[in-house]
Amino acid sequence: MFKYFNCRIKLFSIWDIKLAQLAAMAVMIILIKLIPEITALRFRYYILITIVCAIRPCYMMFFKKSDLEE
Repeated sequence: MFKYFNCRIKLFSIWDIKLAQLAAMAVMIILIKLIPEITALRFRYYILITIVCAIRPCYMMFFKKSDLEE
């Protein structure tokens, strides 16, 4: 299944990716409006979630070798 989605995502332009990110942010805003207790978490939990979610994208962007570098 991941192989299928990896092939499909290659069809996206930068606009498609940014629109998907905007849609995800809108869903998060809706969740925060529906469940306001989410904002009562301590700030360090948000920092921890951010770091954990950013590890793979940062690795892929800055450290992984690509076919284009050859």
